[in-house]
Amino acid sequence: MTKNTYQKPSPQTQEASLRITKGIQRPGQTKEQSKLIAQGIQKGIELYKKQQKDKARELNRKLKKASHHKITTIESDEHELEHIIIYRQHWLPWALLVFSWIVAGVGYWAQVK
Repeated sequence: MTKNTYQKPSPQTQEASLRITKGIQRPGQTKEQSKLIAQGIQKGIELYKKQQKDKARELNRKLKKASHHKITTIESDEHELEHIIIYRQHWLPWALLVFSWIVAGVGYWAQVK
């Protein structure tokens, strides 16, 4: 069975609702009518605060979920990085390049002499 606990409106909410009620009060309006209007405004303010709290809670859930997903993505990326194979070039092309330069140098030196 659920309990329906009604919390008393905060003094700030009551004060704000009274200010708004006095601002929109019509001539000839009774105190009872003003009181009912103030209560309606209080309920509206409380409902607005509750909605904002729910939105903030949902946003926090989404942010937490997104950050958790980001952390797992980073961890999986790190796991993938461990398996990267680094290819080394074979020594033969470099040796042939050096050999060709030596042959060219010797040929040039023999021609000059």
